[in-house]
Amino acid sequence: MQTIFVMVKCELGAAYKVATEAADLEQVSEVHSISGEHDLLVKCYVDSYQDIGQFVVDILQKLPGVKDTFTLIAFKAFS
Repeated sequence: MQTIFVMVKCELGAAYKVATEAADLEQVSEVHSISGEHDLLVKCYVDSYQDIGQFVVDILQKLPGVKDTFTLIAFKAFS
């Protein structure tokens, strides 16, 4: 399993709807509302054989209300 964090910018007024839909995805473990340039922080577990870019582009970015994403790949969890 590969852990990734995706920061999501949403269309105005769409953050809660996007959060609800993202939380229903199999690969998503947590969705947080955040402050700053992005609206949501989405923690995902992607299978090792799955293409991370394809997951982000074909699944997360296609959720209605998603305007932009920024993806971080986690290397090691310390706690």
